[in-house]
Amino acid sequence: MARTEPCVCKNGTANGSLCKREYKESFEEAPLYIPVLTYLGYGILILFGYLRDFMRRWRLEQCHMAEEREEQKDFVPLYQDFENFYTRNIYMRIRDTFNRPICSVPGPQFDLMERVTDDYNWTYRHTGKVIKDVINMGSYNYLGFAENNDESLSTVMNVLKRYGAGVCSTRHEMGQMDKLQELENLVAEFLKVETAMVCSMGFATNSTSIPALVGKGCLNLSDELNHTSLILGARLSGATIRVFHHNNMENLEKLLRDAVVSGQPRTHRAWKKILIVVEGIYSMEGSIVRLPEIIAIKKKYKAYLYLDEAHSIGAVGPTGQGVVEYFGVNPADVDVLMGTFTKSFGAMGGYIAGKRDLVDYLRNHSHSAFYAAPMSASIAEQIIRVTKCIMGYDGTLSGKQRVKQLAENTRYFRQKLQALNLITYGNEDSPVVPVLMYMPSKVGAFARHMLKKKIGVVIVGFPATPIAEARVRFCISAAHTKDMLDKVLDELDIMGDILNVKHSRHSRTNRTVVYDETNIELDA
Repeated sequence: MARTEPCVCKNGTANGSLCKREYKESFEEAPLYIPVLTYLGYGILILFGYLRDFMRRWRLEQCHMAEEREEQKDFVPLYQDFENFYTRNIYMRIRDTFNRPICSVPGPQFDLMERVTDDYNWTYRHTGKVIKDVINMGSYNYLGFAENNDESLSTVMNVLKRYGAGVCSTRHEMGQMDKLQELENLVAEFLKVETAMVCSMGFATNSTSIPALVGKGCLNLSDELNHTSLILGARLSGATIRVFHHNNMENLEKLLRDAVVSGQPRTHRAWKKILIVVEGIYSMEGSIVRLPEIIAIKKKYKAYLYLDEAHSIGAVGPTGQGVVEYFGVNPADVDVLMGTFTKSFGAMGGYIAGKRDLVDYLRNHSHSAFYAAPMSASIAEQIIRVTKCIMGYDGTLSGKQRVKQLAENTRYFRQKLQALNLITYGNEDSPVVPVLMYMPSKVGAFARHMLKKKIGVVIVGFPATPIAEARVRFCISAAHTKDMLDKVLDELDIMGDILNVKHSRHSRTNRTVVYDETNIELDA
């Protein structure tokens, strides 16, 4: 059975109550022969890759698309040699399973444009046919709001007609709109914080806000599984970056204690700021942050906490308010609340929320707020519509029902996967469900078979995951029906036997490293 760890700590709420929640999260390890065979498979692919490169050099290879053109040979290479080698000899074998063109709304079902290749996946041509009603198991459409509903979208259409597609100016010049102010007020009310600001791009919300918060002489403590936008923001900031093991509170406290005791390198001066950066739900692992414990640690060492709720806002918590509500902690205990509208809200952009002084500072120092074009009014209206629906301000229970249905679909799908003896990662309440396939050839064969059965899946492999942990990542939606999920599970059962990926022994182990020399105290 999965390892159950009760999360018990003081959460800083007004009544000083304890947060008690069973933390059921696991990363089951496959039998030893699986990673051995996986590395062996990569070794064979690399060996044949060098053989094919040799054949290309001597013009023995039929496909010449991978050869460097004569007019390019005088240019400095843009990529490293191994990156080029990996792309042309390994990635190209399964490229047809990526970037499939969608030609409909990405709801619980969508339409795909059929395409074929005549040169071993180097180029594609569309046949003109459309693959109809493919079950969508890959979009971040957690609450099912990516839909075409004439009645509910009428307000968005009216705003588009009134405001146009965009204002072509920054908010500090002529881009301020009443719709943006209405949205920010609503987001702050939804998150139960003082104020919020919205940005037109979710990725830029992280990559431009972090450099505005920390800089040289500051320390950034980053979870090893953090998203690229958080990593880029930390690098652009100029702050010192130290990485702690995923969800490992002992490792985090050790780094914090060493930082406080030793200070900055060489000078040993105290750090100007220490910023802990984590995510609510980790999109590759399906893991949920151990938020109450991190809050206790950051209070103990007087650090700051930056929480990215891109995948958790709207997706977890009794009323969809993210991991803050999921654990029942006080939103004021999180210094910077970040999230995006591209997942649960069916829109685009991101937000930063928290205390008024913090948000006002970012309005004038974050590049995405000061230099970028603002979110269009029609997009803001879509987010307002969805947020009001989740909060019940539209006079219906539709939003709460969607949040409840997502939780039920998630638990149902994960329980059935466990019964199939497939190895899955993450928390039992996470709608991101990775299923481990390990070998790149298996994920490619799986994706092709599923498409034949009209099921669209997302496969992920190296370098986005460790080289021996290629996987299929399912994203559950409230819009999925039981019949849809059962069809996917039936095909998973069949392909699990064909591909021999049913390796689960239901003896789950925790991946985190334990540091015996630390004695973590969570009643800070």
